[in-house]
Amino acid sequence: MTEPNPRQADHDIDPLFTERWSPRAFTGEALPESELFRMLEAARWSPSSYNSQPWRFVYALRDTPEWQTFFDLLVPGNQKWVQDTGAILFLASNKNMKVGGEIKPSYSHSFDAGAAWQSLALQAVRQGWYAHGMVGFDHERAPKVLDLPADHRIEAAIAIGRKTPHDGLTEEQRGRETPNARRPVTDFAFKGGFPPRDA
Repeated sequence: MTEPNPRQADHDIDPLFTERWSPRAFTGEALPESELFRMLEAARWSPSSYNSQPWRFVYALRDTPEWQTFFDLLVPGNQKWVQDTGAILFLASNKNMKVGGEIKPSYSHSFDAGAAWQSLALQAVRQGWYAHGMVGFDHERAPKVLDLPADHRIEAAIAIGRKTPHDGLTEEQRGRETPNARRPVTDFAFKGGFPPRDA
């Protein structure tokens, strides 16, 4: 059965962009490390300021000793569905970069890490998996538990899994497991500068 995708692009783009979304119903299938590394390889080729490549990923695969440690860092609302995914990752960025042999603060470390996340998420879809980014994790404990270097920032947690087919969803799940829409381009792109704002 073909799964419904209500997303319709207003302009001609690759279908991959509308196929990517963030489901919460997963099959519980384990993600092979080789499959994860293909996604990380896509992230590797993301653009970054001065080619600083500030993204850092730490990961735990389902049914491995690290899984529970990573799982326990998520808020309960996310744990409900992440329990059926195949991998949990945390994405961090290095707040400093080397320029001409000198270490300097990076203005764009979060922006660059976001590019790596998007590359990973799109590659996941190409491989038949789905990546769901989250900020619902224990922001205070995570840096300590994950041994985060002092000059890094955790940007997000990411769960990757095999999406439950539409015909395998419960009635309750079918109501929410549908790709959402987006605002039109004219709501966020402005020729010549920002439009006047109401006083």
